[in-house]
Amino acid sequence: MSIMRKEIRNFQDIPNIGPAIEKDLVLLGIEEPIELAARDPYQMYDDLCSVTRKRHDPCVLDVFISAVSYMKGGPPRKWWEFTKERKMTLAGK
Repeated sequence: MSIMRKEIRNFQDIPNIGPAIEKDLVLLGIEEPIELAARDPYQMYDDLCSVTRKRHDPCVLDVFISAVSYMKGGPPRKWWEFTKERKMTLAGK
């Protein structure tokens, strides 16, 4: 049975999201999982670094990319499967 993304109510029901990332999402002002579908994971990462005044491990960005992708309807994938995409995207900036 496929999961309707708009019916997901808890961040930890999204693949790769645990308590620490859930706290980061709340810190960013994201209140509902469905909001992730309209977010830019790269901007989320930059915002998190600004709000906390520290540079986070780039793997956090990979988790953000995976969560946004999933909430946009993508298949569940491990966060590290997005590392290559992140590196290619950031190399182009």
